[in-house]
This record gives sequence, C-alpha cells and structure tokens, in this order.
Amino acid sequence: MKPFLQYFPLLHISRRWASHTSKSIHMKSWKQSFYKNKKKTLFGASLASGALLYDSDGSVHNFVDHIYSTSERVGVVTQATAKCFYYYKKTLDETYPNEEARKKALSECHSQCAMITLHALSTNGGIFIKFGQHIGAMTYLLPIEWTETMIPLQDQCPESSKESINEMFVSDTGKSIDEMFSEFNEVPIGVASLAQVYIATLRSTGQKVAVKCQHPELKEFIPVDVILTKTVFALMDKVFPEYPLMWLGDELQSSIYTELDFTKEAENAINTQNYFKNFTKITALKVPDVIEAHHRILIMEYVEGKRLDNTEFIDNNHISRADVSSCLSHIFSNMIFTPNVGLHCDPHGGNLAIRPIKPTKTNPHNFEIILFDHGLYRFPKTQMRRDYARFWLALLDQDQEKMKIYAKRFANITDEQFPLFAAAITGRSIDVALHYDISTRRSKEEINSMTSRFIDGEFLPDLMSILSRIPRIVLLILKTNDLTRYLDECLNSPLGPERTFLIMTQYCANTVYGEDCERNDKKNGRWTLRWTINYIINWLCYERRRNQLFIYDTILWYRQLTTQMWNYF
Repeated sequence: MKPFLQYFPLLHISRRWASHTSKSIHMKSWKQSFYKNKKKTLFGASLASGALLYDSDGSVHNFVDHIYSTSERVGVVTQATAKCFYYYKKTLDETYPNEEARKKALSECHSQCAMITLHALSTNGGIFIKFGQHIGAMTYLLPIEWTETMIPLQDQCPESSKESINEMFVSDTGKSIDEMFSEFNEVPIGVASLAQVYIATLRSTGQKVAVKCQHPELKEFIPVDVILTKTVFALMDKVFPEYPLMWLGDELQSSIYTELDFTKEAENAINTQNYFKNFTKITALKVPDVIEAHHRILIMEYVEGKRLDNTEFIDNNHISRADVSSCLSHIFSNMIFTPNVGLHCDPHGGNLAIRPIKPTKTNPHNFEIILFDHGLYRFPKTQMRRDYARFWLALLDQDQEKMKIYAKRFANITDEQFPLFAAAITGRSIDVALHYDISTRRSKEEINSMTSRFIDGEFLPDLMSILSRIPRIVLLILKTNDLTRYLDECLNSPLGPERTFLIMTQYCANTVYGEDCERNDKKNGRWTLRWTINYIINWLCYERRRNQLFIYDTILWYRQLTTQMWNYF
C-alpha cells in the first residue's frame, strides 16, 4: 500500500517544509546559544579534555603537576619577598625619637623578616635550604637575627623516600638498589640540602660503601629555583641599592650546577687523592676511594670518623690538637697557594672528620683527617695565587704599602676599601689586621666589637660593596679561610696560631720563589752573572722564610724538653 501522503502531494510538501523549518530554527537557536556562551562552552570543553588527558596520558599528568608545583614555589617566594620588602621599607623610612629606638625597630624587623624567609625556604626545600645555610654561615656579614634564625636549616633537611631513590637508581644505572647491593640501610646517615648518604654493601664484592644520592626532585626544580633566586637579588638591588647582593645570586648559580654533577665530584676526589699521596706525612689526609660515579649517584669507600671540632674525642684518643691544627694548615695552604691544585671550597665541620689509626711509614701520625664532599672545587689562576701569597707575606711583615698593592691586584679593591678588606680576610679587627701580630688569638672582646659594628650597620654597606667588586674565586677563598680558621679555633691548639701561620708562610714563600725564578729566567740568560746573583738572592729570601718554621720548632722542642726535665727532678 502506498503511503497515505502520496495521495495529497501538497500536504506532503507542506510537511517536509515544516520539518525542515523546525530543524533550521533549532540549529539557529543552538548557534545563538553557543555564541552567547562561547567562553563558558570552550572552557568546559577544555576542562573536560584536560581532565581526560590528565587521567589517561602520563606526560600530560606530569606536565600539569610540574606547572602547579612551579606556580606554588613562585608564589611562596613572591609572597615572602613582598612581605620583607614592605617591612624593611616601612622600618627604614620611619622617623625615630632616638638612635636606640631605631636600632630596636630594625632588630625587630630583622627577626620578623628572617622568620618569613625561614618559612619560605623550608617550604620550597632544595637549593633554598642550601641558600638558607649560606645565610646562617655569614656571621661576619649579616645581622645576628638572620644568622641565628637560619640555624635550624643546618640539621632539618627534608629526606627523600627510598622509593624515589630506587626509581633514580633504575633510571641512572639500569639497576635497582636490590640488584646492586646485598645490604642497604634504609635510614640515611646524613641528609643535606642537595643529597643524602646511605651505608650499603656491594653485591659484587661485599665491600662496605657510602652511597651518595641526589634528591630526585632537584632535577625538576633547579632551573626555576635559580631564576627565582637571581630575580629576588635583582629586586633587592633595585629597592636597596646601598646593599648590593647580586654577587651572591651569581655565585649560587655558578656553583649549584657543578655541585649537582657527581661525576665532577668523583673527578675532584680522585685528583685530590692522587696529589696528596705525596704529602701524607705532613697532612695525614685521607680521601675515600671512588667506586662508581653517575650524574646523580656516587658510590665511595665507607670511612667512619668523628667531627674535627669534637675535641673530647680527640683528647680521649690521645691525638695531639697541635698536630691536627698543623695538618689542616698544610692541607689548605697547599690547595690555596700551589699552582694547578684544586681548592676544596666547602670545608665546613660536616665535611671534615678524624679517626685514630696506628702510625705507618707513610703516615707517622696516630690519626687521619678525612675530607668529604668534593663537589665544590675551584682552580684559581696562578697569578692570582702569587699575588695572594705576596699579600700574606706583606701582611705578616706589617708592610701596609705592599699589602695594598697586592690586594688591588687579586681582589680589585680601592684604597678606601683596603682596611675593611684586610679585616675581612684575616677575621680580625681593622686595627689588628693592619698591624698583624700572629702571636695573639682573637679575643672575645675583639669578636664582639666587630660583630656589634656590623649589627649597627657601620660596616655593612662598605662590606657589601667590597664583596660585589671582588672576583668570585676570591669570595670562595675567603669562605675557605673562614671555615678553616673556625676549625682551628675550635681545636684551641696549645701552640697558639703562630705555627699555623708559619706553615702557611712556607707555602706563600714557595709560590713567590717560583714566580721570582720564572721572572729571572725570562729577564736574564741562564748561568749569566746577573742570573746567578738574582737566583742566589731569591733563594736566600725563600730559605729565610722556610727556616722560620724550623727555628720555631727547635725553640719549642727545647722548651718542652726543659719543662719535662724540670718536672722530672
């Protein structure tokens, strides 16, 4: 049977037209609704698509997480920076009835901003923890409210989970922890801002080793964190131009990537170990053997010891504090003044240890000084080492004119900045630094006087200006000087600081003698009369410096002998 509508063609046409018209009206209405709510519609579609991709695609998932985490870190730094700028600007612009009120308000501002910064650094972790540790160590430069507030960061570094460490092992070495080690202590023996260290036993050899593992999350955030840090210092430079701190951001950027490459650390450790094998008799230095090195994983010989500032341990094991002090002086004077030798730039208390041993032919001492963490090394240019050596010789001779000449050469400072620079490099007050007497220790009064003058702001702008001018390598040498000086003072050697400086004088004299001989060779033909005379003069100057230590030790030996005889009789 034919459809009913075919008998009524006009009605059929009308029905088709009506249907078509209805669809057109519906389409038109939908288009109007879409354009009217275009933004909402696109947002909803994007959100739905993003949610689907986030749930199904791992790379998108990770990308979104990274963006979210990065924005959080930026937010934390931005908020803390804005607050600190606000409080400092408000405090510094305020009018006070007297100087005492200004100091009190500034101290409160220091404490408040330091707490804000501590919270931000702890929240973000990573290199921000390391930055806070640097602040805490700058006791000679920053107000005490800042340095004391940052103390918790020395021992409260976040620990990475074993699961994330195991994933890093598989990614970097192709083996899991269980495949590489027969035993692996899940509790790290040390957790720092950039890495943590475990004790383990190699499955292949059965050797007990120390395994240094970089925090896996650093790889993701280091570039962003470095940019954030430099940005903060740049803003500080704009807001407080009298306190230039861009040098600190530059130094952090130049050192952090080096410290994060453990293959470089392994190379530094091996080179230092090989070089100091010839100096064990005077240094008692032990550098643990490198077993295996990857970019983020370092496996080394496990060597146990106690901190160098643990004087009770040293005394209980009948180790001479004077000998330890002398060995320290030999180690770091050799590193600083000998051309082409790498300089360990982070010798703080946690990176140096001591352990008792039986004396041997190669090491006549009853102890070894263990040097860890070879990530931050620098190689000063030979001429800079020579100028620095001449500066110290002039300082010990109390020759201010020569001190100024060589300080300008290696540190790029002005005559006006010289007195404060001399104080900074020696760790003494200006008066003592300009008339240096190696027979005296730093008194508490001298330390308190210098500290109070920094807190009051008397020296701070000038010192900031100096630090912004001098080469970055000199900053690291100053840091090494400060750390080794602190360790030496903790030892409280019964011989006083004289022997330490006389040992350093030997290395300075050797460096200067090398330069003088080189100049003589270039200026005068070998074995000519003038060359011979200059050679003899240079040699006599060198021997005079070198024999100062021998004479000092001879007098000391005589005093000890007479004291023992007097006590005996």
